[in-house]
Amino acid sequence: MTDSERAGAEPAPAPEQGGGDFVQSLARGIAVIRAFDAEFPELTLSEVARRAEMPAAAARRFLRTLEALGYVRATGRSFALTPRILELGFSYLSALSLPEVMQPHLERLSRALDESVSAAVLSDTDIVYVARVPTRRIMTVGITIGTRFPAYATSMGRVLLAALPAAEQATLLSESGVTALTPRTLAETPELRGELDRVAEQGWAIVDGELEVGLRSAAAPIRGRDGRVAAAINVSTSASRETVARLREHHLPQLLETAAAIEADLRLL
Repeated sequence: MTDSERAGAEPAPAPEQGGGDFVQSLARGIAVIRAFDAEFPELTLSEVARRAEMPAAAARRFLRTLEALGYVRATGRSFALTPRILELGFSYLSALSLPEVMQPHLERLSRALDESVSAAVLSDTDIVYVARVPTRRIMTVGITIGTRFPAYATSMGRVLLAALPAAEQATLLSESGVTALTPRTLAETPELRGELDRVAEQGWAIVDGELEVGLRSAAAPIRGRDGRVAAAINVSTSASRETVARLREHHLPQLLETAAAIEADLRLL
């Protein structure tokens, strides 16, 4: 058994796979990405080389290329994947898996609450909408699949940021250019970090008028089969229609039930 197999990494595909159409350099680049996992989120160059089963010089070239493209972050002697790596699976998620599983649940929740509900994933410092059931326009900006908002000022973004490792969360917050979008926005980093700690502990987030005045929303995480937060769902309403108390006491329990139902379906895939 090789060192990389003992460490949990799968060997890189053999060059003969796919016959003459097999691109070995692409396979080796993917092997570098797959060297990182939940148990090994940060690796040194030598560790990447060992787990990807390639010379250190080759691993260095792949890591520096991925770093230049924004998929890898270097800190001292260590390397780690960035949230941008999610873009590699975004087309699949958008076309089939996660949104397709969530959509009927979101539709049922929207009918039950008579409110707009959505789902989003984290992309760099933003959330990106991957599913949505609108009932009425509640923002000055129209929301469609692919719409992006700053994660720090949204309920779904806070759920997704709260699930990140502390170092990664701190880096994203520093890169977000946190500013007050409304008078209610938490624009001070220590205050925002404290709120993210509360979101992580309670398992949900409520944002009141921080992205846009008059917009209130509650969000819950969606965990994949591996237990990690893969997306978030929310219910949005206007301050003129629902109080924060009713959002918490009436809408939030149904939102959490919907999140649990989606996760149950994902475990069956």
